[in-house]
Amino acid sequence: MAKILIAEDEPDIRDLISFTLQFAGHDVVAVGNGAEALEAAPGVMPDLILMDVRMPRMTGYEACAAMKLDERIKHIPVVFLSAKGQDAEIQNGLEAGASEYLLKPFAPDELTQRVSELLSMYGK
Repeated sequence: MAKILIAEDEPDIRDLISFTLQFAGHDVVAVGNGAEALEAAPGVMPDLILMDVRMPRMTGYEACAAMKLDERIKHIPVVFLSAKGQDAEIQNGLEAGASEYLLKPFAPDELTQRVSELLSMYGK
């Protein structure tokens, strides 16, 4: 299946997302914040990046904006996962370069289905 990079600072949520996507057959690399995601992405070269918005060291917005400036990884779709669903938050995510904004909480099968749709949409 696909290679997916996950950036989530809450270990329980990170583990749940990782397990859910691995169970669906994906190759998952998980990191704890935006800075680690920015550092890992060029080496991992994932098909999709799932990133929390509010994280220490570097927010998801900051990491996404930096990724979109890096020629090696700017083509990789970034999807934000956040409990913050206000229009302004979603707009900030899209302006930072995200392809999609998914709201927490979500059921594992919902996440798996949405990831499959996104991968299809981006030709993976």
